[in-house]
Amino acid sequence: MTKNIILTKEQIAFKTKRIAYQVYETYVDEKEIVIAGIANSGYIFAKKIAEELERISDIKVSLCEVRIDKQSPINPIETSISASEYQDKAILLVDDVLNSGATLIYGVKHFLNVPLKKMKTAVLVDRNHKKYPVKADFKGISLSTSLLEHIQVVFDKEEEYAYLS
Repeated sequence: MTKNIILTKEQIAFKTKRIAYQVYETYVDEKEIVIAGIANSGYIFAKKIAEELERISDIKVSLCEVRIDKQSPINPIETSISASEYQDKAILLVDDVLNSGATLIYGVKHFLNVPLKKMKTAVLVDRNHKKYPVKADFKGISLSTSLLEHIQVVFDKEEEYAYLS
């Protein structure tokens, strides 16, 4: 299996910074924002956006990890903070790759169980193969790939990159 690198560590850093500025422009009137990252790579990407947002703005940022069963997203979703902690707040839901849209749409559905001020979505890679009517408001890169191709984002201590296989 060959790995075609589509994003290097430097490119991921640049795209993270750009997304943070876009988020700041969108949420400029907010005092606080909850950045909710879908477990594993989505949460790591959410932390990177949060760090950049804290660097460029005075908006209070709260991080939330969202655990979704990606094989069966209809199963109950768990968050690292309680619903009362994100109720009536602005939310940014973050994932690493938008494939079919199932994970993102069920994540959005979960947060809509309580009243929110505003909600947007962000992904590092949008594959353009959605089965659900969900879109990323902020995206690092948009790729049209075949359904047989797979995109993986790697966030290790030594390495960060996204590849197509």
